[in-house]
Amino acid sequence: MSTRVLIVAHNHPDLHPGGTEIFAHDLFREYRSRPDVEALFLAATNHLHREQRPGTSFQSVGDAPDEIIMWSGHFDRFYLSQIDSYGTVPHLMNLLEEFRPDVVHIHHVLLIGVEFIGLVRRILPNARIVMTLHDYYAICAHDGLMMRTKGRERCDRASPSRCNNCFPDTTADRFLLREQFIKTLFGQVDLFIAPSRFIKDRFVAWGLSENIIEVVSNGRPAVEPAPHRPSADGRRPVFGYFGNLNPWKGVPTLLKAAQRLIASEVEDFELRLHGGAPFQAKEFVEEVEGLLDETDSHVVRLGPYRRDELPALIAAVDWVIMPSIWWENAPLVIQESFLHRRPVIASNIGGMAEAVRDGVDGLHVRPDDPVSLANAMRTAIATPGLWENLVSGIVPPADISAVADRHLAVYREIGQQADIIELKANAA
Repeated sequence: MSTRVLIVAHNHPDLHPGGTEIFAHDLFREYRSRPDVEALFLAATNHLHREQRPGTSFQSVGDAPDEIIMWSGHFDRFYLSQIDSYGTVPHLMNLLEEFRPDVVHIHHVLLIGVEFIGLVRRILPNARIVMTLHDYYAICAHDGLMMRTKGRERCDRASPSRCNNCFPDTTADRFLLREQFIKTLFGQVDLFIAPSRFIKDRFVAWGLSENIIEVVSNGRPAVEPAPHRPSADGRRPVFGYFGNLNPWKGVPTLLKAAQRLIASEVEDFELRLHGGAPFQAKEFVEEVEGLLDETDSHVVRLGPYRRDELPALIAAVDWVIMPSIWWENAPLVIQESFLHRRPVIASNIGGMAEAVRDGVDGLHVRPDDPVSLANAMRTAIATPGLWENLVSGIVPPADISAVADRHLAVYREIGQQADIIELKANAA
């Protein structure tokens, strides 16, 4: 008998190729390839990627019959709430009643709404509900960044009063209501999956029981690693950045580090910048453009890229740099870098510090510190044998097939625990 699994994400990677969407879809595709699993992928989107169509909230993705887009143009980001209950709930109810999944695995509640958890529990009381904690949206109303709105300070905890300090126009009472609302619905989740120990610790500090959070690393589909760039003299001076350009990814810090290298007459390095800057403030875009103008002798801006272009792009670099200044959880970029055997220079915070082992498969730097980053880049170029040693220390990320096996085992364990609880209740 096959297991029916509904995978839920806040967008589809064909529309928005973020790390959460990519991993959720890769997991779905692995399930779909198995004869004992029947999988359905449900992604929510809005007007930024799709226009509403009359008659139904659902849309198709190409000709895939088992991938569905739910258009969600009415969403309360503060409460993570789907406010268009008349337009979406009946369609979601019909989908749940028709597909009747044994497992609903939620990868995000953005756009679909945190109330979806309660809807699943009401329609399918015996279904197992699993949720992967990909980021901190539930904890932090500042787009899940856990960054203070004033300055560039990272926030290590949330409370109604601290959140009110970030958003003075929103009372502490409303933040308390937000927290209790989300926690009440999270209380109906059977098990949470944390891709890093760091994010588990953050949610335990927020109030979730550590007993209902299991750490399971994300994985990647197996691919042939991109060849290393030829080097006649053994030097490895080509760095690559991959990802969107935004204030929290540390791109200005990276470009200021390049400025310092140029000023100190490090002449033979190259920084290849891959990614666009969608929906960014004018001030940020102007800052980046100004820094690019000042470093154009050594920095090549290559713009946005498609997923299938990554192997060719990463083949041209020796190192990958991840200079984020916020608590990243389980960055896809780091996994892809290790998949293609590139050591990573990363900020020594959050899931980045957990994923990259300093001196083993990469180098740690202080976040938001151009001096620290420039020094690490200089060390990377000038230290004989360092690159080779770090490459030899790289352990590729788990294959998506093995990760799917672990998730399926988790689903079964939840079912067995539920059976034991039911037997005890009947015996009593």
